[in-house]
Amino acid sequence: GREGSAPGWLGLEAPPRTGWSSALPGVAPRTLHAQVEPLLQRRLPLRFHTQSRGAKSRNRKFKGQEDEWKSRNKTALTYIAAAGVGMIGLSYAAVPLYRLYCQASGLGGTAVAGHNADLVETMTPVKERVIKITFNADRHASMRWNFRPQQTEIYVAPGETALAFYRAKNPTDTPITGISTYNVVPFEAGQYFNKIQCFCFEEQRLNPHEEVDMPVFFYIDPEFDEDPRMARVDTITLSYTFFEAKEGQTLPLPGYS
Repeated sequence: GREGSAPGWLGLEAPPRTGWSSALPGVAPRTLHAQVEPLLQRRLPLRFHTQSRGAKSRNRKFKGQEDEWKSRNKTALTYIAAAGVGMIGLSYAAVPLYRLYCQASGLGGTAVAGHNADLVETMTPVKERVIKITFNADRHASMRWNFRPQQTEIYVAPGETALAFYRAKNPTDTPITGISTYNVVPFEAGQYFNKIQCFCFEEQRLNPHEEVDMPVFFYIDPEFDEDPRMARVDTITLSYTFFEAKEGQTLPLPGYS
């Protein structure tokens, strides 16, 4: 080059190196930033706003589904709770209802109850058919009474009334309240064994060393002689079992104790 000329190629002055923005001819760096920055500010909020609306829509959808599931769960729990309460009520009612049914029909060897004196007075005894009635007395393992029948057996014809006694004693130094259940063997004869007076299913309180006689007034229905199933039956056993009466304790079902 020539003397005194500025350094550079072919005598031209080299452009200053100020960064990538200077590569755009005729555009100053500050001018380019001023143009790009507003553009980004306009576009970014629009995109974020669209995503925010979509998220809110999904949240509302999920919330609606969650509320629907909660409603269904509450309905299902209501039905389950109602069914549970109903089953508990039926379980408490089953024993007394079954007992009443057994006493009315003789099912499970239960003596039939509820006969009036008029029926007893009009019965015609079947003298040619004599039945031996035997008596049994049992106690639950926790029962501290002494309990036994006063007679081991008696003979009675269908249509005749009979009276028997059991004796109970409290040998302890504390009062004890007892309650009894009973059945008849064979079980099929239970529907013909009718009690007029009985101490069963009623609480009996005995003071220390007290002793009492408990009567059983009963008869065998004359229809016993007409039932072909009873043709070979000549002995019936009346069995009582005493339990100590305690709060919350239930008696076993007659005929299945």
